[in-house]
Amino acid sequence: MSLPKIGIVEDEASMRNALVALLAENQFEPVPMANISEFHDADKRTSLDLVLIDLQLNDESGLTLAMDIRRTKDLPIVMLTGQGDETDKIIGLEIGADDYLLKPFNPRELIARIRAVLRRYGNSDQISTTQSDIGRNTFGRLSVDHKQRILFDETDQEIPLTNAEYRLLEYFLSRPNQIIPRVELLSELGSDLSKYVDRTVDVLILRLRRKIEENPSKPVHLQTRRGQGYIFVTDPHRNSI
Repeated sequence: MSLPKIGIVEDEASMRNALVALLAENQFEPVPMANISEFHDADKRTSLDLVLIDLQLNDESGLTLAMDIRRTKDLPIVMLTGQGDETDKIIGLEIGADDYLLKPFNPRELIARIRAVLRRYGNSDQISTTQSDIGRNTFGRLSVDHKQRILFDETDQEIPLTNAEYRLLEYFLSRPNQIIPRVELLSELGSDLSKYVDRTVDVLILRLRRKIEENPSKPVHLQTRRGQGYIFVTDPHRNSI
């Protein structure tokens, strides 16, 4: 069985080499690239399973590369970035980057994120990992399989979620029918999301609503409580707050 091929678009040699070593140690085949041109060359020679893209490349934009990829193929994208412009992070989420990780990051967290994204793209048979089966959560016409980290509709068809969207949904489902203040939501979702500005959280909320609500402008599950935060109503016919 071949190992998943992970592209690494990173212009800093020391970081690129560290990522190569980390991925190789965790049963991935790293494909390092120093710039966008090298990505396009490598993409012609090999079929990548996922690509890590540094947002701030030397004299180039990782965001531009991500947009180019999204226009031409369904390749999973995880973006790596420092404490840069929050606007770029928002744009990255809106164009469909599957996940973001802020530098410096925990190596184990990066590996976990990569595995989670690959699972959603149907590459779980390539990944060496274990997870207990804790069943499904059902709300309205949808259900979440926590073992596979997949959201299903009423016909058992998958509704694709990015890793950030899945983590947000999972957190809400762990606290059903509870008002969650924005500050708690930010702090509990992890070190990367805790550094996001409010606008980024709004983008994630909006994207998730588009996928789980029949009418996103009038949500029945993921509701806003003005001045208080958010609440996830699992059964809107029984719950009213």
